[in-house]
Amino acid sequence: WLTYSAAVEGRVARQSAMRNRSPLWGSAMARMGRLPSILAAEARPERTPVAALLVSSASIILLLSMPFTELLELDPLNELLARGPRFRLSAEMIRDHALATSGLLVRRIGGPSVKPYHPGDLWRQISHYGSTPATSQTYVQDHGENLYRRSIYTYWKRTLPPPGMAAFDAPNREACVTERGVTNTPLQAFILMNDPQYVEASRVLAQHLLSEEGSDQERLLRAFEHVTSRLPGQEELELLKIAIARERARYHNDISGAQSLIAVGESVPDPALPAVEHAAWTNICGLLLNLSESVTRR
Repeated sequence: WLTYSAAVEGRVARQSAMRNRSPLWGSAMARMGRLPSILAAEARPERTPVAALLVSSASIILLLSMPFTELLELDPLNELLARGPRFRLSAEMIRDHALATSGLLVRRIGGPSVKPYHPGDLWRQISHYGSTPATSQTYVQDHGENLYRRSIYTYWKRTLPPPGMAAFDAPNREACVTERGVTNTPLQAFILMNDPQYVEASRVLAQHLLSEEGSDQERLLRAFEHVTSRLPGQEELELLKIAIARERARYHNDISGAQSLIAVGESVPDPALPAVEHAAWTNICGLLLNLSESVTRR
């Protein structure tokens, strides 16, 4: 009974530690490695109260924020789970990231399915005539906040997933899949740079940047950190400075092109902002949203 009691105590402590830290780390925090055992040891009633255990999370956060080289030296076998695999975000997360970064994302939970931007009249090519939404031949786009709901609420026709998501390997749901494939194609970059959803997100993000005081460098630093969660290196910053100068020169002699660009999407652009400046920064923000870092979880 002593062995059984110790085993139960250890399991309870382990589960308690995982449960108490789950708001900070998520459900996948303690699936492997030594971290669950370390937390369980801390969580024994005779050693550390639960309140103190939660406070001690600050020390682990500092550990996980260490530079990669130092962390690799401290924990070469990744027993503390401070590192993980690198993978591209899912189709839904890529769209939601762009909307959230720009401030367009509607965070309200629940409600009916919505129909955001959709290219052409693709439904007619794969649908028979019918009177229900599932068999409809015409895609009727929504308006207002329904264009910016989270991707989980997007109406999904089983034989034709939203094209912008299908390009990022979203399955068509005609058959079950255990795991989505991951591809890298030129079409994905084309969508990130030209799809109205992403162009509009870039424009709104640019509008936020221009509405705040600051030099070009300050705005570039803010934009890069906002999109990628890190500051750019000096070489990256210099390339961005060259890019913003190039885009200004491009639209200086093409006012109509600048006006056409900032008119993409149903949200209304700020009329007080110069069209040339707004268009130039829109392309810079689009460039940032198209970076590999912007669509990759590290």
